[in-house]
Amino acid sequence: MRGDFQTPRTTEPTYGWRGSVCGCQRGGRGWLTGGGCVLEVGTPHTCPQPVVPPTPLQMPSRPRPFLGERAAPFSAFLTDSFGRRHSYLRISLTERCNLRCQYCMPEEGVPLTPKADLLTTEEILTLARLFVKEGVDKIRLTGGEPLIRPDVVDIVAQLRRLEGLRTIGITTNGINLARLLPQLQKAGLSAINISLDTLVPAKFEFIVRRKGFHKVMEGIHKAIELGYSPVKVNCVVMRGLNEDELLDFVALTEGLPLDVRFIEYMPFDGNRWNFKKMVSYKEMLDTLRQQWPELEKLPEEESSTAKAFKIPGFRGQVSFITSMSEHFCGTCNRLRITADGNLKVCLFGNSEVSLRDHLRGGASEEELLRVIGAAVGRKKRQHAGMFSISQMKNRPMILIELFLMRQDSPPALPSTFRNSLCVQVLRHRVSFSSQIVTLWKGGGVPQVPLVAQQWLGSSLPQRHFSSHPDSDANPKCLSPTEPQAPAASSGPLPDSKQLTHVDTEGRMAMVDVGRKPDTERVAVASAVVLLGPVAFKLIQENQLKKGDALAVAQLAGIQAAKLTSQLIPLCHHVALSHVQVQLELDRARHAAVIQASCRARGPTGVEMEALTSAATAALALYDMCKAVSRDIVLAEIKLVSKTGGQRGDFHRT
Repeated sequence: MRGDFQTPRTTEPTYGWRGSVCGCQRGGRGWLTGGGCVLEVGTPHTCPQPVVPPTPLQMPSRPRPFLGERAAPFSAFLTDSFGRRHSYLRISLTERCNLRCQYCMPEEGVPLTPKADLLTTEEILTLARLFVKEGVDKIRLTGGEPLIRPDVVDIVAQLRRLEGLRTIGITTNGINLARLLPQLQKAGLSAINISLDTLVPAKFEFIVRRKGFHKVMEGIHKAIELGYSPVKVNCVVMRGLNEDELLDFVALTEGLPLDVRFIEYMPFDGNRWNFKKMVSYKEMLDTLRQQWPELEKLPEEESSTAKAFKIPGFRGQVSFITSMSEHFCGTCNRLRITADGNLKVCLFGNSEVSLRDHLRGGASEEELLRVIGAAVGRKKRQHAGMFSISQMKNRPMILIELFLMRQDSPPALPSTFRNSLCVQVLRHRVSFSSQIVTLWKGGGVPQVPLVAQQWLGSSLPQRHFSSHPDSDANPKCLSPTEPQAPAASSGPLPDSKQLTHVDTEGRMAMVDVGRKPDTERVAVASAVVLLGPVAFKLIQENQLKKGDALAVAQLAGIQAAKLTSQLIPLCHHVALSHVQVQLELDRARHAAVIQASCRARGPTGVEMEALTSAATAALALYDMCKAVSRDIVLAEIKLVSKTGGQRGDFHRT
């Protein structure tokens, strides 16, 4: 195993600073000005000399017309269905990082992709060249931590040669910045973002779980010294941790060319996001206005993610990244390529398409553009909102910038419409591919595309999903030509006029169970695995080379029940008090019959836990037997009974 990567620990000086830095030379060493006094908040102090700003240096000359205007029209491949032109590409150079920031990475780290599956330098440059040719004029290098990649300077130098590319930026934690920045500037780096969430050294170590505060400060100082203006400082604001330092950060902009960017705390896999930890943009702005009522709003640049403000007389400015409270999806022009070569069209989406696989498969430039264009074309109008995002499975932040998901790959039509059922998505912005466009009639149910009808046949049953009360479709989402399975209920089941997990506009919505009473909930689900005679005999005699298939399936079912909320996006987390999974062999059918029972006390039912348990146990049994026979069928996954809900008990007969 490769283990974690960590910079060697060094003895660091102790800083007792809780304020800002002045511009005088008294005190020997200053963090941000090459000298200066350390000020305690509220302590009177008169500087013997004023702040002397660093003299900006001339950025290196470029061998090509780096800032030249592009005459060709913008590429259709990088324009989505809402007319957004994606001219900004973020490329992750590595998944590794030398810090463990709490909002970015789980404490235990993340599973790293094998080196062979990461993009090579040549592949990175090939993709960058293709995107720039199609209209991208800004590339930002990210990570992980991009500055731990050995060839990062060479990559910047190669990118600089791309005609039409105006900006090469980098986002770094700053640990290695002071050492590498002179080389990076010479290579062509034109913009810097540095992550810093606190001005208190001890708190820094707590947040990032590593030492290195003074190295980050040296990196910021070096960037100012070399003439970068503004130097962007990214600060993720978390309630109870660093929201008390807002004024200290803003005070730095009085004499320094900084753009301090306060970022709303965002949910990513592994960072234990909680709405109560998030400090909203408006709350932060109110705090700043109380101290500086003269704070004025600056004009917003096109496609900017930041709301910028400036205090009159200050050299720098402050900005707010409002991803959670006021999204900026409507003007988003960003695309991301992960370190393992996946194209991600939305930071908060979990759909990805592998450009690496297409590259290594020998795809031509035209084929790559078709794949990219299909992914961009399916980009949604906006992300799902903070509460939906917090429940959605996504990469940890460290890996965004690996799951090898293929939802954005052009789907094969026959597999999309399995079992002769046409499952239509409610909103037209979520389409199966650019060739399968959902046609709407009135405000009701989307019609079946003609190309789909050719695959399905005109006489096959269709299932339509609608959340509109006035829809002509069956509100219970049952196929009109298929009879419902018989069921007996011990209580009335009122009709539901709309799907509970979809709002009136067709967007995902999580049910609020906060006001529902806690009751004892029990659910039982079952599944059948038709094994065939060979696999059945081996299981019966416990002769499978992999081991005891029934025991493995039982454990898988128990584990799955406990993880249901992580697998099914809109399920609430339920504290189960009991899970039981039983498997019995049916000699007559050469089958294994699975029954899963779940129990909990709470405001929501446990039928999804029972169904997930039974289905996963069946999948585990298939996995144990697939080497013997692939002619195995998973069937009859169904809810058997549930009790304890407001709508009465259910018992299948």
